[in-house]
Amino acid sequence: MRNVRLSLNNRLRSWIMAARPRTLSLSITPVAVGTALASTAEGRVRWPAVVAALLGSMFIQLGTNLHNDAVDSERGGDGPDRIGPPRVTASGLLSITLVKGGAAACFAMAALMGFYLVFVGGWPILVLGVLSILSGWAYTGGPLPVAYTPLGELFVVAFFGLGAVCGTYWLCTANLGSAPIETGLAMGLLAGAVLLVNNYRDAEADARVGRRTLAIAAGPGVTIWIYSAMMLFPFALLPMIGLALPRGHVWPALIALPMALALVRRFFREPRGPSFNQILVQTVQMQFLFGLLLCLGLAL
Repeated sequence: MRNVRLSLNNRLRSWIMAARPRTLSLSITPVAVGTALASTAEGRVRWPAVVAALLGSMFIQLGTNLHNDAVDSERGGDGPDRIGPPRVTASGLLSITLVKGGAAACFAMAALMGFYLVFVGGWPILVLGVLSILSGWAYTGGPLPVAYTPLGELFVVAFFGLGAVCGTYWLCTANLGSAPIETGLAMGLLAGAVLLVNNYRDAEADARVGRRTLAIAAGPGVTIWIYSAMMLFPFALLPMIGLALPRGHVWPALIALPMALALVRRFFREPRGPSFNQILVQTVQMQFLFGLLLCLGLAL
């Protein structure tokens, strides 16, 4: 009995490792920000739709993470020179087929949430939902995976920023304006910076398996400046967001600026290697802090 419990615990830990729950704030925060914007700008929130959007967004990210783990291992992309955390399929903890099945189940759950969301938001949500699920699969799937091109960060900006914020705002108000678009861009840039750290850290291992990520295409020097822009431009968008809102405040988000500057400084100074695992985690925390402070300010 004890051996059975240990086996179940080990398997559960393996699934958690594959799902990468520490990054789930990347899909949760933009939905929260879109909800706060809708409440501030138009005084309308459809809570059942917000909950469904939140679950759908999380399931898409979980499905993408699981599919990425399985397909990268299948393509030989997670070799012994990988700097980041170990992958469960490459480590032999779970089979590729099993993890792919978990990814398919997550995408199916996202689609299930989507049926209700399409009923609420109409064809724009249908288009957004289908593209979001397809992009999650195509990140490492298909003949030309997005993760093997310089377009990965662009997809993150589009779906973990603009799509999530504007989609949530639309579900609540059936309307769009400059505020959700600018805010979606700000949140997307911070989420994209997370992927850029990951790709910069793994550039050598990625190049070995034929990847051509933005970090590889741009080179180390330019990548540092791209990261700086992605981390700092969201703060430059705050005045425009504030001017587009009838009430609420965006200035509390400026409290996160020192953390952003400190991360940019570390990116410039530290050599590429295991220390970038910590920079990646802190960039995730930075996106969450910016969104949290923005939500608090809008609620004032």
